[in-house]
Amino acid sequence: MTQATSHQQHDPSDGILRPRPIKPGNPMVLRAQSEDDGLKPIGITGPPSGISSGRSTPIPPDAPPSAKSISSARKHVRAQQKHRIFPTVEYAARVSHFDPKSDYRDFRGFFVLFWIGLAIMVITTMLRNIKDTGFPFRVGVWALLVEKTWQLALSDGAMVASTALSLPLHRMFRNSKGWLRWGKGGMYIQSMYQALWLIVWIKYGSFQNLCRIEANYCSSPFLLNWTWTAQVFFTLHTLTMFMKMHSYAFYNGHLSTTQSRLSALDHPENVSIAAAVRYPRSSTHLDEIPKIEDEMKSRVDQGEKLSQLREDLALELTSPLGHVTYPQNLTWRNYADYLLCPTLCYELEYPRTEERRPIEIFYKTLAVFGCIFLLTITSDEFISPVLHEASVRLNDVPSTSETLLILSETISLLLFPFMVSWLLVFLVIFEYVLGAFAEITCFADRHFYSDWWNSCDWLEFSREWNIPVHHFLRRHVYGASRPYMSRNMSTLVTFILSALGHELVMGCITKKLRGYGFLAQMLQLPIIALQRTQWGREKRLFNNICFWISMILGLSMICALYVLV
Repeated sequence: MTQATSHQQHDPSDGILRPRPIKPGNPMVLRAQSEDDGLKPIGITGPPSGISSGRSTPIPPDAPPSAKSISSARKHVRAQQKHRIFPTVEYAARVSHFDPKSDYRDFRGFFVLFWIGLAIMVITTMLRNIKDTGFPFRVGVWALLVEKTWQLALSDGAMVASTALSLPLHRMFRNSKGWLRWGKGGMYIQSMYQALWLIVWIKYGSFQNLCRIEANYCSSPFLLNWTWTAQVFFTLHTLTMFMKMHSYAFYNGHLSTTQSRLSALDHPENVSIAAAVRYPRSSTHLDEIPKIEDEMKSRVDQGEKLSQLREDLALELTSPLGHVTYPQNLTWRNYADYLLCPTLCYELEYPRTEERRPIEIFYKTLAVFGCIFLLTITSDEFISPVLHEASVRLNDVPSTSETLLILSETISLLLFPFMVSWLLVFLVIFEYVLGAFAEITCFADRHFYSDWWNSCDWLEFSREWNIPVHHFLRRHVYGASRPYMSRNMSTLVTFILSALGHELVMGCITKKLRGYGFLAQMLQLPIIALQRTQWGREKRLFNNICFWISMILGLSMICALYVLV
């Protein structure tokens, strides 16, 4: 009796024994109790109220013990949830993970499911091949990958080494006092060298002579008889090295001009005010300087102007991290490091990680070969047979309607294989190859892509799926053309150069120049203009659906047109 009484407390106001208040385990219950006097546990300090809260009815002093027990249970129901015999379910205002208003962003499980799905595809393909041929894999595309690899490696090494001429050329431009300076003839010499370099290596890796186009067909044989896989790799790497070389040369050329202007300011009497205020990064311009009659005041303003200009020029010659200053970067070690860094835009210094992780390099290298293996399986089993069968059927087509039917059927059969191939190519380049080189060079900025899968138009996709190329085009094409062109014209020039690069890659794959890829990419511009209207911006889900449909349909359609037509 004494023990039972110890768990109760006495309220002298009504002479009723009640259970001792217990702190609820659910914080939401405690919040509700603190906000609602009707749910406040007995024993908490506060003036008693004789007015009902609407949640319970006051119990008279002469009420039977059963009524008193029910009343006490009602007052402490939320605090006693953990003591209920049958647990209750807590409900709250929440949205699902896929709801547009949800803040949930972790969908790594679908990434794992993607790889499990590919594993299922490989296993079923192996079993089918064993049943049909007695061997687990076909060797069509694999033979293309391993053919003449030594020749490809030597050619690729020579191509990369030839870019190093940019460093001695720049040293010559920097040390020159005459017409070879970067701002005079150096820029033109470097541009001619880059153009000659690109023509030689593209011609070496792709065509023996200039393409002789007859009925839109390039009939010239390849110089080294490389397979299309080798030609695509060599062409893509050549374009990558070209962009790296251009960024290195032109950024250092800009720094060379900046250093010359800074040195010229040591003798300000020889520097005109017009030359000073034309500096593009100066915070003060000539038209902002008031005309002052006082000669002394004018001299002070000119001195402040030169001081600010010196500061801006010196800041331009220093890396953003503050550890390297031009021309300390003009070394072979710096150039080799830049070639290995996964970026296309040269900077004096990059952020670095503290250490190199060999296990990450091993995993990413293994993933590269795994993705190539999966690409081989997909091409051998689901792309090449479809294209071969369609090519045979088109040779005996009697009418145009039959041709269109065969093309439509071929495109539909290639939709899923090309979607898988696209995702694998994206992963092998931007996640594993660039990630491996970032780990080798301790390159800290691993932001090689953004959430391009949520793109609502092609302009947004071009910015987010390939961030290194986007930075290069924005810095060295769009940004370089803006002082001379309008914004729309600069955008058009950037799109044309990008489309020409894609057309060159398709020509290496199919040995044909058709222009389908160039036309398809240029048609994105009016679609982008429509989607950027007020009506189009409000329909993000619809735009994303259109993006994915055009992406999946466009890949298979372009391939079918290039190969079969």
